[in-house]
Amino acid sequence: MERCIGIISGANIESSFGPLCIHRPVSMLPFGGRYRLIDFAVSNMVNHDIKTIAIFTGEKIRSIMDHLGDGKPWDLNRRFSGLYLFPPVTTELTKNRDSDIAQFYSAIDFFEQTREKYLLLMQPNIIAKVDLTSAFKYFKETNADATLFYKKISDPWGKYINSEKMTINDDGSLENIGINLGLEETFNMFLKMGFIKKDVFIKLVMESVEKGNTNYLQEAVIKNKDKLNINTFEFRGHVEDIKNMKSFYDANLSLLKKNVSQDLFYEKGTIFTKTKDEPSTLYTETSDVQNSLVANGCFIEGTVDTSIIFRGVKIGKGAVVKNSIIMQKAEIGENALVVNSILDKEAVVGDGVRIAGSSLMPYVVEKKQVLKKE
Repeated sequence: MERCIGIISGANIESSFGPLCIHRPVSMLPFGGRYRLIDFAVSNMVNHDIKTIAIFTGEKIRSIMDHLGDGKPWDLNRRFSGLYLFPPVTTELTKNRDSDIAQFYSAIDFFEQTREKYLLLMQPNIIAKVDLTSAFKYFKETNADATLFYKKISDPWGKYINSEKMTINDDGSLENIGINLGLEETFNMFLKMGFIKKDVFIKLVMESVEKGNTNYLQEAVIKNKDKLNINTFEFRGHVEDIKNMKSFYDANLSLLKKNVSQDLFYEKGTIFTKTKDEPSTLYTETSDVQNSLVANGCFIEGTVDTSIIFRGVKIGKGAVVKNSIIMQKAEIGENALVVNSILDKEAVVGDGVRIAGSSLMPYVVEKKQVLKKE
């Protein structure tokens, strides 16, 4: 797949994550004890031999630059090709700040000058380890202008309401993309990713800017579906559509299921991330940890049950943590209680403090926030 460029653009849904996305974009949300959401998109591309990856950072660029750096953990620190970061460009075209067409247009010279002929576009909030090699082969063999990926979802409980729904013709071509309202128990969820010919991509971006009739590439593709050969590719593995606080909480805890963690972390290639050298976690004689994922560098004296514990977390003697996500270097004091909660980085829950949310609405402690008894 050396003839393909990977493109990762922001989902622009930070407002759905409350305090977790005040200082970071959705792509930088911590996940699974030591990863960020963007790690899955970048790693999947690298594992399928994509050597040029362009990331459109959005306005909250600092955390992306700190995490990705020069791309070394993904072997993207190359003299030629490698990792490219495109910060937002403010022009008359970007009055709609969420517009991806304007950002793609600002980098149009980059796309025109690269030797690759095909593009793979992804959004980092949807985790799906698609077999990109097979999908690319299908895309080329069918001589499609674009191949969009979908997953057939059975959703009797409405978990995926408001996810994007793809309607497909009998011949596998795209009919349209709308919003799943739960009217059907089974639907085709659009994974917000797919291949497109570079010349088609450039033409759509240029026409959208010139005519001013759309701000988003997805809209441009749909408007031109009768002029283009757009087909679809079914993905049959595990998918996490992380679109709000509830889905982020559920996606993390779903990693405690062996089949889910096996699919996301080990099938079809390793997930790479920024390395941080820390000692092994220390479990004292008073600690009791069950059904949890615990990263390195932690110091645990209390009880942890069905939770995700990130690097460098401290949990005091007599403390109880249950059904919660505790991010990097957070501290939980002695005899504290944390249930159905999310603690952001370096948050502190003091001795004897009790906090509890629900499985439908987890309690969130902001980054560096300190909760103490009066």
